[in-house]
Parts: sequence; C-alpha cells; structure tokens
Amino acid sequence: MFDAPPVIPTRVFARLPDTLRKRGKDTEWHCGQPGNLPEHSLLEGPAFDRDGTLWCVDIPYGRIFKVSPDGEFSLALEYDGEPNGVAIHQDGRLFIADYAHGILVYDPRTGDIQPFVTRVRLERLKAVNDLVFAPNGDLFFTDQGLTGLHDPTGRVFRVRVDGRVDCLLDNIPSPNGIALDPSGTVLYVAVTRANAVWRVPLMPDGTIAKVANYIQLSGGGGPDGLAVDSQGGLAVAHIGLGVVWLFDRRGVPVGKVQSAVGDHTTNVAYGGPHGKTLYITESESGQILQADVAVAGLGLYSGV
Repeated sequence: MFDAPPVIPTRVFARLPDTLRKRGKDTEWHCGQPGNLPEHSLLEGPAFDRDGTLWCVDIPYGRIFKVSPDGEFSLALEYDGEPNGVAIHQDGRLFIADYAHGILVYDPRTGDIQPFVTRVRLERLKAVNDLVFAPNGDLFFTDQGLTGLHDPTGRVFRVRVDGRVDCLLDNIPSPNGIALDPSGTVLYVAVTRANAVWRVPLMPDGTIAKVANYIQLSGGGGPDGLAVDSQGGLAVAHIGLGVVWLFDRRGVPVGKVQSAVGDHTTNVAYGGPHGKTLYITESESGQILQADVAVAGLGLYSGV
C-alpha cells in the first residue's frame, strides 16, 4: 500500500478577462459534446515558447491566446476551427491539434495558419486531441473523436520527419493527452474513458510492443493532458476531480495538485524560471493555475 500523496496547493496565475468571454452555447462543438460544458470558453493546450510566453487554446470558439509572464491574456488568432492541443516546433511555429480540421500549423510571425495532416491514406481523421514532438522531430498525435468503452477505436499516429504517417494504435477507448519519456522511447497516452494512462514502448524499427495499462485512476471524467518531468515522472490532469496527479518515473504517486477554483483541470505544462512551476488550464472557471513542484519539467523539442 502507498501512503496518500501530499496535497500541493494552487494559485491563480491568469484569468480570461470578461471581454474575451463568449455568450451562447450554440457552437457545433458545444452541441455535439456530452456533458455540461462551460459557455464562456474551454481552455486547453498550454505550451511555453522560448520567450516565456504561455500559449493556450479555446476549443469551441476557435481561438488561440497568448498569456504574458505577468498573466495578461491577449488574442493571437481567431479562426473557423476547434483547436484542442498545441506543440511548439524548434522554429517557433505552433502545431495545433484541431478537433474539426486535423493537424494545423500556425506561424505567429506571419499570422498564417495552414493544414498539415487532414487525411491519412485518403481517410479522414476522427477528431484529433493532443500532440507532442519527439527529440528527433517526429510528431505524435491522438485521434480521439467520440470514442470510448462503447467504441474502442481511437488512434495514435506518428508523423515522421520525412512526412511518412504511421498509425501506431487503433484500439483505444478515447485517446487524449500524449507525452514522451526523457529517452524518447516510451509514449504515454491518457485513455480518458478507461480512466487510465497507457505506456507504449517504441521499438528501434519504429514499431510498438507490449503496450501496458501503466496507471489506473478512478472517479471524475478521466485523465486529460499529460506532461513529463526531467526525472521521467508524469503529471496527469484529471478532469472532473480538479486534480493533477504527480507520479515518479516508476508510476508511484508522489503528489496531488489540487485546483483552488474548479474541477475541469484539462491540461498542464511546466514553466517558470527553473521549470519547477506547473501551469494548469482550468476550463470551468476559465483560468490558468500555478503550483510549485519539486522536480523541473522535461526539456522539450521546442527548446523550452
């Protein structure tokens, strides 16, 4: 038996201002999703760039926000889409998992947004959710749609640097957050409707083997966003509980980061001067939280 992990408090870093909060739940995304989701926005996909700016998205209203180091929101882009996750390239471009359109690329220097992966072997994607770069520049992403235990057909894809696209898994009941361990040889996938995190070993020849149910959770809505620390530990945003669970490199629980304002802890990113601050998108209240943690986040492909 493990002792209960210590509770780590959070504080509000930034609040989406009233001027940027929307009215009317008549978007296609709101109407097609189960559950009672917030009207004003749905914050997701936190990611830091090299300048210390925090980027995040608003799924139902097709918006990409910048949040300054002092917690000020500004609208970077509004477009006809449903951005769900963000990964930043070494050259500063934002790769966006867009629920409606697939993987898009946004260049903040020009304001240009273009499709990157919309179909695989002529077939449309279900609805992508999140993405992560490997150290060599390969891009992994989850294709979630409305899959679940009733329909375990969610997928994980890899886009190699040379442009080839591989489907690594196609039997997942709701693949959501995705992250890589420090070696770049183990992929973690949040399987929301199974309330679990899967461990996916990546073989030298590009295949996978011995996929395991690595962490089993209970309650809430299941695991959402993931982030890895510099020692190989895992931060798991548990939506519906208002918690981010911290696990060490062996999968042992070592911390419970408790939201101070709401239960919709959707995603996480490490930041701060020494990488020891956890930033959490809390979509129920439309805020970003901070928590101080003992281990710094893993260095990412973006250079952050």
